[in-house]
Amino acid sequence: MSWARIMAPLSGGEGDKAVIAAAATLARPFGAELAGVYTPADVADVMPWMGEGFLGGVQTTALESLKEAAAAGEKHARAAMEATAYPKGQFVALQTPVWAGLSAESRLSDVVVFSNDSARGRGPLAEAFQQVVADEQRPVLIARDGFAVGGPVAVAWDGGKEASRAARLALPLLEKASKVVILAAPKATSRSFDPGRLQAYYAARGITAEVDILPDSGDAAPLLLYAAQKVEAGVLVAGAFGHPRLQEFVFGGTTRTLLSAEQPSLFLSH
Repeated sequence: MSWARIMAPLSGGEGDKAVIAAAATLARPFGAELAGVYTPADVADVMPWMGEGFLGGVQTTALESLKEAAAAGEKHARAAMEATAYPKGQFVALQTPVWAGLSAESRLSDVVVFSNDSARGRGPLAEAFQQVVADEQRPVLIARDGFAVGGPVAVAWDGGKEASRAARLALPLLEKASKVVILAAPKATSRSFDPGRLQAYYAARGITAEVDILPDSGDAAPLLLYAAQKVEAGVLVAGAFGHPRLQEFVFGGTTRTLLSAEQPSLFLSH
């Protein structure tokens, strides 16, 4: 298996450079296309709030300011893409309706790369992260300091739909890994599962994986993070938002804990 298109949503801010660099790091071993997709605030989303008479006065000034900001952001995002040394880059600037364009681009991409801030609900691309991972159900990489392809990778698996989907979609990354470790915390879930099943699935595809059974009960996220650190995993593969997003937002959840950690980088799929 391989990946042919890696997508990096861009905001036109300083954070774009790091996201592009991480996306290039992911794309390079596969010879994949790197698509930098500028995702501005959509003027169409703002206009309904302006009310009647929006063509005059303060409303018109606000609308023009938004357009100017979008143009400036596109210029900066384009410059960041042009500055990258990766040879197979493509720049896409989304127009109204922005969210429809973002959805279309993500659907035709193998992995979408985000920064920590976006994944944690901060910055202009926070909503884009939610849309891509939860609504579009596209696999995402949250790239953190030191992200690289080729080192140890940990796979968190509990037999569930989200975790299994992430484990399957990460196959190209696992094929490049120096070591693959399946992390299972049976006492932290009510689900009955056999991690040997995933190990056999990988073996049938030429991937040798170890299994680490985590003995403790309680919240699974700290157990997974500790185990990933123990095997020096640079990437943790995991399912995202296994419960309704509103429930996870209110009560926490494994996904939010993983997103709050500083390391490792995360490969997530809903």
